[in-house]
Amino acid sequence: MNIERLDDLGRGIGYLDGKITFIPWTIPGDVVEVIVTENHKKYNVAKVKQFIKYSEKRIQPPCPYFTKCGGCTLQNLAYNDTLEYKVKKIKNIFKKNKIDINLEIIANSNPYNYRNKISLKVINGKIGFFENSTHQLVEIDGCIISSQALNKCIPLIEKMNIINGSITIRCNQNEEILIIIESQDNLKIDIDSLKKEIKLVGIIINDKTFYGKNYLFERINNILFKVSYDSFFQVNPSVASKLFQIVKDNISLNDKVLDLYCGVGTLSLMAAANAKSVVGIEIVPNAILNAIFNASINSVDNTCFVLNDVSEAVSKISLDFNKVIVDPPRRGLTKEAIEVLLKIRPEKIIYVSCDPQTLVRDCKLLSENYDIEKSYILDMFSYTYHVECVCLLKLR
Repeated sequence: MNIERLDDLGRGIGYLDGKITFIPWTIPGDVVEVIVTENHKKYNVAKVKQFIKYSEKRIQPPCPYFTKCGGCTLQNLAYNDTLEYKVKKIKNIFKKNKIDINLEIIANSNPYNYRNKISLKVINGKIGFFENSTHQLVEIDGCIISSQALNKCIPLIEKMNIINGSITIRCNQNEEILIIIESQDNLKIDIDSLKKEIKLVGIIINDKTFYGKNYLFERINNILFKVSYDSFFQVNPSVASKLFQIVKDNISLNDKVLDLYCGVGTLSLMAAANAKSVVGIEIVPNAILNAIFNASINSVDNTCFVLNDVSEAVSKISLDFNKVIVDPPRRGLTKEAIEVLLKIRPEKIIYVSCDPQTLVRDCKLLSENYDIEKSYILDMFSYTYHVECVCLLKLR
C-alpha cells in the first residue's frame, strides 16, 4: 500500500481494495504492508505489518517514546514539512466549507522543549502518559517537547510517594515550578528535598494548597501575569508572545473591546494597551481574580472583568463594542454568542482558535455579515497535529 497523504489527525492515508484506510505513524511516500485493525463500512483503520519502502521525507524521530505515547504524531517529519502539512490541513478544512483562505505562518523558533505544562498519570507507582485512545500507561522519564524545567521534575515524582493518581506540573520562563496532584493516597512529600532540586513555588493536592502558593507569575511582551493552578494559560510562551502581538496590532486608540473567554486577561491586557476600554468575560473564578489582579499590577485602568458563563452573559451585552476578541474552548462559540455577534455587528472580530473544525463552522455562520480579512497559523503545538489559528473577521 502506498501512503498518499496525512489526515487531520496526522495519520497516513492509503487505499485497500479501493477503500480509504488510515495507518498511524506513516507518512506520504511510505510503502507498507498492513494489518486491518478496524473494518468499517466506509473506511479501515490499520497498523503497519512491515515497511516495504520508507518515504524520502521520513526522519528518525528524536523521542524514544514516539509511536508509544501518542502525543507527537509528526516527529518522523522534518520541522518545515510539519508546517507544510498544517497549512494544507487548514486550507482543506476551509475549502470543504467553500471558504478560500490565505494563511500567514508563524513558526516556533524552538520546536522542542517549548511546553510550560505537562500532565502525567501514576498507576501502581509507575509514571507516564496514556497511550493514544487507551488507558494503557507508557512509562517515561522525559518529554522532548516539554521544558527542561519540567523534565527535571519527572524523576522527582517518585519521591512524592504517589501510588495512583495524576500530577500536572507547570512552570514559567524563570523555571519556577507549581505541582498539582490528584490522589487519594497518603502522600509524604519531602519539601526540603524538592527545593534543593527545583525552584518550587507551590504544591496543590486535591485542589487544596499543601505548600507555598497556588499560582505562578509569567511575563510575556512586558506584561506580568498571575496564573492560578487551575487557570488556562498558553503552553508555549514564545509563540504566545506573537499571538498577543497580533491582537494588540489590531486594536486602535478609540476601540471599545469585548473579550469573550478572557481567561487570566492575557488578550484583554494586550488590547488595553491600545484600546479606549476592554471588558473581559470568563467562567473560571480564579481566572477572573487573576485577570483583575493582572490589570492592577500592570497599572492598566481601562479594563473590566466579569465572572459569568459567556452563553448567559452575551444576552445582557450592550451594543457599544466595535471590536470583539474570542478565544473559546475546543467546542467553539455557542449559538447564543454567534447570535449576539451578528446582532451587535462589531466592525472586527479577532477569532483565536485551537480547533480548526469549530473555527470554520463559526466563520461560516458569521459569514452572513463578515469576511475573513486575514488569517494566521501559529505553530503553538509543534510536532503534534494540533494547530492554533487566528482569523480576523471584518464587517461587510
